[in-house]
Amino acid sequence: MSNHILNLNLRVWRQAGPKDGGGFKTYRLNGVSTHMSFLEMLDVLNEQLISQGELPVEFDHDCREGICGMCSLMINGQAHGPDNATTTCQLHMRRFSDEDTITIEPWRSSAFPVLRDLVVDRSAFDRIISAGGFVSVNTGNAPDGNAIPVPGVKQEVAMDGAACIGCGACVAACKNASAMLFVAAKVSQLAVLPQGHPERNERVLNMVAQMDKEGFGSCTNTNECEAACPAEVSVAHIARLNREYLRASIFAET
Repeated sequence: MSNHILNLNLRVWRQAGPKDGGGFKTYRLNGVSTHMSFLEMLDVLNEQLISQGELPVEFDHDCREGICGMCSLMINGQAHGPDNATTTCQLHMRRFSDEDTITIEPWRSSAFPVLRDLVVDRSAFDRIISAGGFVSVNTGNAPDGNAIPVPGVKQEVAMDGAACIGCGACVAACKNASAMLFVAAKVSQLAVLPQGHPERNERVLNMVAQMDKEGFGSCTNTNECEAACPAEVSVAHIARLNREYLRASIFAET
């Protein structure tokens, strides 16, 4: 694939801290290679800003391989940008054209407060996981792979839920800032496996309660969460979460 050079206008959200109002600032960036990833383009912008004596734009990143879920950016109003099943770090500049204006901002959710510039606090997800998204029963050493038979269909369902990288794109894309897809994926991946059954009821009740406590919005089934998810986690998990919650609520009352 041939390399082209882009000259871009970047509208970047700048915010000094959680209590500051923040706003967009426009930067001109010339000579951007179409072979660059989106984050590499931001690296070039920061090198330019530093050379001009300005503060660099802060943004989250880690593995840059589409695994960690750190690269949480709204790009032209879309979570992670225009490509489906793609994280920001996997988005390449060949998806843009010369002289494009690109608007870059952080996730927008009261449960994800902005810390600085494009960095948001997603520790609400950590607290939801801490409320029950794990197996606490002492299982000892790892058993033989054939010791606990798991039907292939259930294994696929569990792996689909486990594919969630916790980036928060589902929350950012949802008009209600709902975390239902995230919570559903984490509940579902354990609910269908034998290892998750001992704490099945307690898990879903505690995780949903924590989700509500964090201030996430309600799900109204617009499916935008699935469309924005870089791991393509299915909204079918939300239906399973609702069934698990109803089941656990009934058992809790008896």
